[in-house]
Amino acid sequence: MRVSHTLAASLAVSAVQASPLGKRNQVTTPTVNDGIILNYALTLEYLERKFYMEGLANYTREEFIADGFEDPFYDNLKEIYFDEQTHVSFLKENLEKAGITPTNELEYSFGTTTPMQFVGLSSVLEGVGVSAYLGAARDIMNKDYLDAAGSILAVEARHTSYIRASLGESPFPNPFDTPLGYNKVFSLAADFITGGSSPVALPFKQFPELPLQCSQYYYEADRSSVTFSGAFKEAAKNFGIKKETPIYAVFFSGLKKLPVQVRTTAGSAGDYKIDRIPAGVVGQTYVVLSKSATDFSDEQVIAGVGLLEVYKKGMTPATPKPKCH
Repeated sequence: MRVSHTLAASLAVSAVQASPLGKRNQVTTPTVNDGIILNYALTLEYLERKFYMEGLANYTREEFIADGFEDPFYDNLKEIYFDEQTHVSFLKENLEKAGITPTNELEYSFGTTTPMQFVGLSSVLEGVGVSAYLGAARDIMNKDYLDAAGSILAVEARHTSYIRASLGESPFPNPFDTPLGYNKVFSLAADFITGGSSPVALPFKQFPELPLQCSQYYYEADRSSVTFSGAFKEAAKNFGIKKETPIYAVFFSGLKKLPVQVRTTAGSAGDYKIDRIPAGVVGQTYVVLSKSATDFSDEQVIAGVGLLEVYKKGMTPATPKPKCH
């Protein structure tokens, strides 16, 4: 199978297409219990199930092969879809056994038009799924639920490694996976939700979006700059942030939370920029803008969540980076 770096392109596409920020209230850390966590997990599993259902319906085995994904890749995608369907059924069943109303499947749009784009987005979604389960595990009180969440997490991690390897990326770029909080995961998932309703009101909120200006180069730790398009202008509008207010880009990579102070760029675009991604960032990485370099709680976040595929310094692919769309 030919080596592809569509994963980096998928992250760039989602950043470029981010919608303008609207007037937002400050997001706060939610209070959760086991029922809320199970419905949170079910919300994510519905999204993943629908994603694979549509992908298998929209693209044939022959189209995957033409894009470089040779057999048995298509059959393995069917297995991944089966896993997601099983996770949905399991979570619904356990919520109902506990007398808790399960949330509904919503309406989604994923925006892929080729098998290559589909696989690139698959890697992103699976990585977010791993981070979601890992971030929620500390709050689960029922040990049976904790065992189940750990079991699902391990399967999602195998999905991620397989898909990354199929794209020519390292299947395990970081010795630690990245735990993410509820609002950060919800902010990422909400970009794909287009409609529908649920009988369950979950206490999660979406941060103002953080558009990343597409770069013609791969992102390298300790080398690459990152521009956050229009982020200062929106922070000023939404939160009264001034040019002299210190704001930090906080990178979440493995167990590391690495803040870098941003600067405003010249001109009228209202961008924030950092000149160098911090050393130690690698793989699928998440970034938010924060008012603090030491307090990484949701209450400090003014925009997020951006996604980047970051390579170790001097370890970028030899092939040209796919163009931004």
